[in-house]
Amino acid sequence: GYWNTTGLARAVTVRGLLDEMQRQGCTVLSHGATGRGNDQIRFERYTNVLSPGFKVYAPWRDPALLKEFPGRKQMADYLMSKGIEASVGAKKRYSTDANLAGLSHEAEDLEFLTTSSRIVEPMMTCWPEDAPDSVEKVSITFSEGFAHIINGKELSPLEMMREANKIGGRNGLGMSNAMENRVIGTKSRGVYEAPGMDLLGYALSQVYQTVLDKRSSDLFAQLSRFVSGQIYDGRYFDPSTRAALTAIDMLASRASGKVDISLYKGTAFIDSITDVPHSLYVEEFASMEADEGEQEGLDPSSAQGFVEVQRCEAIALAKAGHIQARRKIGTDGED
Repeated sequence: GYWNTTGLARAVTVRGLLDEMQRQGCTVLSHGATGRGNDQIRFERYTNVLSPGFKVYAPWRDPALLKEFPGRKQMADYLMSKGIEASVGAKKRYSTDANLAGLSHEAEDLEFLTTSSRIVEPMMTCWPEDAPDSVEKVSITFSEGFAHIINGKELSPLEMMREANKIGGRNGLGMSNAMENRVIGTKSRGVYEAPGMDLLGYALSQVYQTVLDKRSSDLFAQLSRFVSGQIYDGRYFDPSTRAALTAIDMLASRASGKVDISLYKGTAFIDSITDVPHSLYVEEFASMEADEGEQEGLDPSSAQGFVEVQRCEAIALAKAGHIQARRKIGTDGED
């Protein structure tokens, strides 16, 4: 997987554009997304839900325009005839879409699965071999799911994102290769950069693991996956998305704490998790060592009954023939 920075950026872009366009009396939003990708869906759906009366024009789906300008060369020639300097230039090996949270590299040479992802020249991060040969220590403090202090400095969300990008980027975090399932039904291959998201996301995940019980963790994962899919499909403002985000906010209300991390050539290692007021981790309860003195912890002997209850189901499954200890693989039936 990868951080869905492009999908989220489209919601932000359209909302900002429509406000300004309406102030200036515009009635049509035109976008340059092709008829083959996700962005055409995102731009138009967000326009429709935020300003139903607004019209949308997609030139790269207009048969008349496509007939006149079948390629970039014809478009460049037309612009030159109007006194506008334009050059197709040398063929790029891939295209790039960028925003504060990350970069998406795709198309052209990257469309071939025989092309290495390493043709990409990182812009926000770096390949591991180019990262420093020494470990960098980072400390991040979260409050209700939001990072607000990094290395002792309290920052605004914008400043935090920029600082996380710098730190994660110089240490080679956030580079990934993924195959997408596009909204229109086709698959797409891309190479993605999101060093700040990788750094903050990894650190925050450690806090969530510390404060959420099993069922809350499962629910959080389900909600996160749902919201991710909604954003990918251009449905960030839908009622179901907003409801899921409200539920996530409730779970995040206990996600406060400090995480210390070591970064080294694209990998993050946890050094410590401290100052977590709602932590469910109790060292005495988790210890494999003998209890010292009286406490309200786990009495190992009490586990006997729990194990015996589990035994009943296990025996019933076995006697009913539901258990298959070996799985057949291959055409010859061998495992």
